[in-house]
Amino acid sequence: MFDKILIANRGEIACRVIKTARRMGIKTVAVYSDADRDALHVEMADEAVHIGPAAAAQSYLVIEKIIEACKATGAQAVHPGYGFLSEREAFPKALAEAGIVFIGPNPGAIAAMGDKIESKKAAAAARVSTVPGYLGVIEGPEQAIKIADEIGYPVMIKASAGGGGKGMRIAYSADEVAEGFARAKSEAASSFGDDRVFVEKFITDPRHIEIQVLGDKHGNVIYLGERECSIQRRNQKVIEEAPSPLLDEETRRLMGEQAVALAKAVGYDSAGTVEFVAGQDKSFYFLEMNTRLQVEHPVTEMITGIDLVEEMIRVAAGEPLRLSQSDVKLSGWSVESRIYAEDPVRNFLPSTGRLVTYRPPQEGDQDGVTVRNDTGVYEGGEISIYYDPMIAKLVTHAPTRLQAIEAQATALDAFAIDGIRHNIPFLSALMQHPRWQSGKLSTGFIAEEFPQGFRAPAPEGEVALRMAAVGAAIDHLLNERKRHISGQMRSVSSVQFDRERVVLLGRERHEVVIEDIEGGFAVVIGGQAWPIVSGWVPGEPVWTGTVGGEAIAVQVRPILNGVVLSHAGASAEVRVYTRREAELAALMPERLEADTGKQLLCPMPGLVKAISVSVGQEIKAGEPLCIVEAMKMENVLRAERDGTISKIHAKEGDSLAVDAVIMEFA
Repeated sequence: MFDKILIANRGEIACRVIKTARRMGIKTVAVYSDADRDALHVEMADEAVHIGPAAAAQSYLVIEKIIEACKATGAQAVHPGYGFLSEREAFPKALAEAGIVFIGPNPGAIAAMGDKIESKKAAAAARVSTVPGYLGVIEGPEQAIKIADEIGYPVMIKASAGGGGKGMRIAYSADEVAEGFARAKSEAASSFGDDRVFVEKFITDPRHIEIQVLGDKHGNVIYLGERECSIQRRNQKVIEEAPSPLLDEETRRLMGEQAVALAKAVGYDSAGTVEFVAGQDKSFYFLEMNTRLQVEHPVTEMITGIDLVEEMIRVAAGEPLRLSQSDVKLSGWSVESRIYAEDPVRNFLPSTGRLVTYRPPQEGDQDGVTVRNDTGVYEGGEISIYYDPMIAKLVTHAPTRLQAIEAQATALDAFAIDGIRHNIPFLSALMQHPRWQSGKLSTGFIAEEFPQGFRAPAPEGEVALRMAAVGAAIDHLLNERKRHISGQMRSVSSVQFDRERVVLLGRERHEVVIEDIEGGFAVVIGGQAWPIVSGWVPGEPVWTGTVGGEAIAVQVRPILNGVVLSHAGASAEVRVYTRREAELAALMPERLEADTGKQLLCPMPGLVKAISVSVGQEIKAGEPLCIVEAMKMENVLRAERDGTISKIHAKEGDSLAVDAVIMEFA
């Protein structure tokens, strides 16, 4: 077994590998760029080596720098994590020449399966059905359009070396193919150092189901069940679960055996994932293979009890698999939410900045429910523009799917993040969605259920009553504290607060009464008493306790004269008044938002890649105006209506802050 390994990655996956290595008694070496000098993985590792500037192409993607770091520290092996060099055939070859072990599959398997064009050829040779498409390298947009016309629309334009949604575009017409081809090539080059793309048929209403495989260097390969990854946005997975609510035992066995056969055909010898497109009728066929550890591997670990990182390390050290196929047992259900630094109400555009607040829910096991949080950040740390915007992966495990979803919803409510925008409100709303809870999924789920984008719903029904009760409880606690402020002109006993209050929950009005009960107090709303029990103190970002006997978590963010409460996917400004104060507040005029209809504002901090128009040019709705790059994704900003360009304030190469004015319209 190795004494010391180097992790050629960053963020949560680097921290994840370090945890397992530490448990196995293996020392770890982290590598870091200028942007990651103070990163969590650097602090956690036994040693750390600086490898260059913030741009990945000058640091994490430079093989020579990784090898130099291994030699300088005496690391015997390298775990690549996911992304970066993890599926680059040249990486394990270079490591082997330097006498360093690659904790991953052999170069031949990566060449055969890691490259998405070559993997489809290998699958076709193994008589595995594949998605209709063109398996050769496409030279230009004209050829891409011709191929798309022959296949039939819609088509998927995909980077050959891609992953994580980077370098992927769906096109429904020839014009969209031309634009998508250019964007996919550009993103592929900047993210993977390989700009080859291919085109395949995009299957409508599909499900994305993948099989986890594990092989060793002695010819053994097993499968560890499946993961459902159909909840996607921009071709990037948002929520994963294991097992899939679609599959039965027979379909699971057939998919698993096909995945194993494919892995054996290329001599696969590590953890890997065979991805399938599945129809609602349980039909399935090969999509691609990821020759690395998947982002969503924790849900498989939760239902199998197998540490995939440990197995990868042991296999790389030459050990045979410790499990046979008959040893693999699936237990319970697991759900994972990817928490990203992005603004869901601005079409999920990236958000960067400092994590002023970062308080994840408590990890551990309680009453048969497990909460796990894989992360690479900390409170006070910074989310930079240079890398993937993932903050954490929140994972829950429970005996049943609905229990795992309920646990996930509660954990999301208890996850406090501030200082940047994040997608927890969207994830919380998804957990409450009836279609998600019923398991009727497809990769088009988000586009179909949120066609106008996402807006945090206003609280309704019992959720609204619980939030009103919590708002009243917070106000009552603050009033109780005021009674005990020292140095008051009147005695404490003479200070009395009106217990008849009005809770304004957004635009909804709730008249409440605070009543003393044995052991505490209750909030009475509409004649119904809600006993309140909580140890919350002002300043804590999450209110936890019981309302009417039910344990809940509510996010609390102070605002002028009130708080913003978020719970069960709903959010609202809450202000608590006396009856007279409520009457006066109703007379206050509403503040009007500034009119920005004649300006194009930068929706996220980013780099201007291109300006597509000029001053005086007439534009039509939908016409591209400029391209802004953030977190390795190129975002095309388009005109919302017809008009004329009157001023342009930005130029190519400018770094812009959120809401910076890019151009104005006449």
